[in-house]
Amino acid sequence: MASSLPYSPIYHKTRATKQALQAQAMQRPTTRGGNAGITNTESAATSTNFHANNGTWSSNGSGGASAARRTSLSSFPSSRSPSTMSRHSRRPSRSPNPPMIATNRTSDPSSTSKTTSSGISSQHSSLSAPRKYNPDAHPRRKLRSQYPRGDVENHVEYILVASFDIDKGPIMEHQYPVAITGDEHMLAELMLPDQAHVRNQDWTIFFLHKDTSQEEEEAELKEELRQRRQRRKDRAAGLLGPDDPDEENDAEEAEMDGDSSSEDSDDSEPEGGEGPPLIYVLNLVNTKQDKTAKRGAVVKAMAICTRHPFLHIYKPLLLLALEEYFKSPHPATLALLYDAVNTMDLSLMPRLGLLERILLQASDNKDLFVEKFEQMIQMRMAEDRGEAPEDVLALGESPEHRMDLTRNGTKAHVQGHSQYSVPRDTHEFETRVMYNGIPIPIKVPVAVSPETVGDFSLIKLIQTFAEPHAKSPLPFTLHAHLTTGGAHTHPIIVLVNAMLTQKRVIFLGHNRPSGEVAEAVLAACALASGGILRGFTRHAFPYTDLSKIEDLLKVPGFIAGVTNPTFENHPEWWDVLCDLPTGRMKISNRIEPAPLTEGMANFMQQNPAYANAASAASTSITVTGDPTGDQAFMNDVLRSMAARHGEGVIRTKWRDWVEKFTRISAAFEESVYGASALYIGVEEAEPGNVNISGHGYVWSDDASRLKEMAGGVSRIEGWRNTRSYYSFKQDLGQLYNFRPLKSLDLHHLHDRLRMTKLTPAASREIYMALSKYTRSYDEICQLLTVAPESHAGLFYIALGLFHKEKEVRIKVVELLERISEHEAGRHWWKALSRFEKLAFYRIKREAEAEMRSKMGDRNGFEELPPGMMVDRRIS
Repeated sequence: MASSLPYSPIYHKTRATKQALQAQAMQRPTTRGGNAGITNTESAATSTNFHANNGTWSSNGSGGASAARRTSLSSFPSSRSPSTMSRHSRRPSRSPNPPMIATNRTSDPSSTSKTTSSGISSQHSSLSAPRKYNPDAHPRRKLRSQYPRGDVENHVEYILVASFDIDKGPIMEHQYPVAITGDEHMLAELMLPDQAHVRNQDWTIFFLHKDTSQEEEEAELKEELRQRRQRRKDRAAGLLGPDDPDEENDAEEAEMDGDSSSEDSDDSEPEGGEGPPLIYVLNLVNTKQDKTAKRGAVVKAMAICTRHPFLHIYKPLLLLALEEYFKSPHPATLALLYDAVNTMDLSLMPRLGLLERILLQASDNKDLFVEKFEQMIQMRMAEDRGEAPEDVLALGESPEHRMDLTRNGTKAHVQGHSQYSVPRDTHEFETRVMYNGIPIPIKVPVAVSPETVGDFSLIKLIQTFAEPHAKSPLPFTLHAHLTTGGAHTHPIIVLVNAMLTQKRVIFLGHNRPSGEVAEAVLAACALASGGILRGFTRHAFPYTDLSKIEDLLKVPGFIAGVTNPTFENHPEWWDVLCDLPTGRMKISNRIEPAPLTEGMANFMQQNPAYANAASAASTSITVTGDPTGDQAFMNDVLRSMAARHGEGVIRTKWRDWVEKFTRISAAFEESVYGASALYIGVEEAEPGNVNISGHGYVWSDDASRLKEMAGGVSRIEGWRNTRSYYSFKQDLGQLYNFRPLKSLDLHHLHDRLRMTKLTPAASREIYMALSKYTRSYDEICQLLTVAPESHAGLFYIALGLFHKEKEVRIKVVELLERISEHEAGRHWWKALSRFEKLAFYRIKREAEAEMRSKMGDRNGFEELPPGMMVDRRIS
């Protein structure tokens, strides 16, 4: 078997070594517990040293270079208790990776730590001794910080303070460091919501847009930066001569940019924006009882203005700062807060690529991409030691170097007073802000999805409207775009349909805190976006009042949060009203009816048997079954919530729903119009091979395809004329240019393995194509994005280990080997079942035995070529 990528270096045990180990094992007792019956001698044999000069592994035992080594047990998930495993099996299972040796990044097992383990825990399994460096298992891009040291951009741009004057109403007291361009009175009204004086505390969120001049200036700066990067790229390619007059200036600017090559620039990834970033405003209102004041109370509000969507991290700072402002109502109090938040150090937070961000958002693994955090710390330590910038950047090219790092929160970190530490959860970067002598712990999300602003709960939003509907369902007024499941469509589906088809949505929270309606608006935006679509947040008003109604009605398809009950009495102002206190939704009787589109007419003409199903959403025809699958989906979501699954699980399910909707829309457009704007054709990998040249969503049969399209045709047609549709088309074009593997539709191929019954010949071509074309770091990342842990991970790919053809089985072994060495893929490998891993090793042993026989290895002592080595069990 020839392999272009070597397997992990696993050496054979000679017969003499085997007999010696057996003799020693008979003399020493077996250590039971976490190592599942590995003897002390075997554990010692597992300990290895890495020789940096030649990149090979050798044993610490007396066997020398030819001595064997045991592989780690930690990669196999245990389905039995350790004591049961000890009774039934003394043989440790194997991992394709070299053994992992615990460093002091985990708590000392012999100390008084709360958790002890004789092996590497799943949480710390990635914090290991150096492993042989495989360049294809790691990104070729230099590692950069999301927020480099010395960056001129502030985390917080403005701090505002407003108060309520009994004679003048809401007034702006201070703006720091300078005034925001705009209407001060309008800002003060937003900062002091209705009925704020009846509550001791309230939170609000609202958004501000840049003015035109600022937008034009930033566009010019961005274009200038792009041109500089293009000149550097042309110079590197030899298109510009050495006498180029701008060479010296470009070199200096490149150093200032922190970006010495076009390969590292952000131009390679889509930004996905409809315009300049919004200014997100987090506002806190406090009411203090004061008998000396008019009406016996003082109402003040303080707001933080930032361009970061994770503005919820500033809540504890606002609480302290507003309390301090009540004591010292001076600009110096604002200056103290401003300086504190802008000195927050996020320079050790790595910048992830687009595919890496998708993987991190879809995974619950707390160690995913922990290597990048380790590299950032190594680079910082090198800077602190005064090493040359070139040497520091070299550390960002490969994770081969390993330092003695501690894990944040472990006993080793606390006792060692380490300046740098690896985060406990790579989804959040942990830092501190020193405010007024108080260290405030802050957790910043590492990867933020589009349209995700602040801290909200999809579970809370769904429960608010699902429970009343479950107890006493009320029929909705029929509308083709909204009631895709008939009059009793689930209210959450009605809400999502309304946002997808750009209807005007209002969340009403009468006598509720304004923060509650703002949270519902933000959750609804994330619900409809799924982290995939855009166009909701920019037209959202988390909190507004009656005085802004004229401006609000000028915005098409807005999503607004209000507390004034007057809105309910004006159905001409909204299309869908979501009443938070009652948990009921209403469809306005003044809503515009859905027009009969060309696409719907063509679909009915092409498929007359499904004409009634296509028009059922807007007529009194009873919808039989669940053509769109929405009811089954909502039942699955509610079951997950009842089982206490976390917020991340629910967000992943909604992402899958939105992604399915977009793919079905693309298939609908191809079926009805002959082509789809939502699909960019793949380059032909193997012309004429129909088994791997397909694309798009996969159905089990043609009847299922037509049934689901008929159920969702009105929703799809309503979406096709919205801003989220046009933004999605633009994003797809940018994503296609960025996608590393353009010759295959990996999503389509994986769905065929997952959802259809294939012939051996068809599955052979898919497995062979996956193994042939998925090799580099980015290509494996792309494969992992279509095989998330929520869809059984590598299970369907690993089924190729049981294919009837030997060649297919070997190619699947090679593919899984590459994935197991991948920074992210190794976590997917660990999640494979023991059954599939045993098949992996069996096929690997058989292939290597065959290769050994062909090479004439009679004595068993000759070293096999790279990728053809396997360790034998000691019976």
